[in-house]
Amino acid sequence: MFPKLITIGNFFIPTYGVLVALGFLAGLWMTNRLAKRSGVNAQRVTDLAIYCAIAGVIGAKLLLIALEFDEFRRNPSEVFSLATLQAGGVFSGGFLAALLVAVWYMRKHQLPGLMTADIFAPGLALGHAIGRLGCFSAGCCYGVASDRPWAVIFTNKFSHEAFSTPINIPVHPTQLYEAFAELVIFGLLLWRFGKPHAAGQIIGWYLMLYSVARVWIEFYRFHEQAPVGPLTVTQWIGVGLFFAGLWLINRTRNRTGAAQPVVRTAR
Repeated sequence: MFPKLITIGNFFIPTYGVLVALGFLAGLWMTNRLAKRSGVNAQRVTDLAIYCAIAGVIGAKLLLIALEFDEFRRNPSEVFSLATLQAGGVFSGGFLAALLVAVWYMRKHQLPGLMTADIFAPGLALGHAIGRLGCFSAGCCYGVASDRPWAVIFTNKFSHEAFSTPINIPVHPTQLYEAFAELVIFGLLLWRFGKPHAAGQIIGWYLMLYSVARVWIEFYRFHEQAPVGPLTVTQWIGVGLFFAGLWLINRTRNRTGAAQPVVRTAR
């Protein structure tokens, strides 16, 4: 746990922010490479990634505020507090916001929608994995108490004050669970991308695999908001995304009749 990478007086560079930025750059690098391999305009794809990143940050913050609305209603100033600004927000909200912006941008610039989504999927998983390491460094998105041998103990008082991270209590390292899951998903998607596939298959598999991982991890993550029935709001979103991915895989398979080869250009 190392929330402050560099400290000079009262100024500090947060480790979380640095790792999120590195995650974005790594994901963008991977996406750019896959765009060139597929013969899609790499500059358009890069611009799309930047738009989606901005939308993702806003969407993640908005869903965070929505899920903890009662707390923010009692303390409106907390919306603009340092803790809220530093918090990563809720990934599902960021993903949905980025998805809406992506649909708008791809239609505007006539990018092949499903192929472009496939190009983004592996990089999205890679960037998210690195970003979750930032969550672990900051102490946010922590898990419930645990007596497992791999439980972690946070001790940093800054994280406790900023994110209410429990200190000196063994908890599930849910940030590392998700980082590991995303790395596995990244490897699977990259392998699948190199095989003949119908457009839409890669993003479909991403939605299904990530949703399964996230729904499972949520059972071990600490939540202040009350569940909706047997699941949290984030888990319900995950269930919806799983079936969206399943529908997309079946739809593209049925529409094409057979997997289509990946378009490759000279490297």
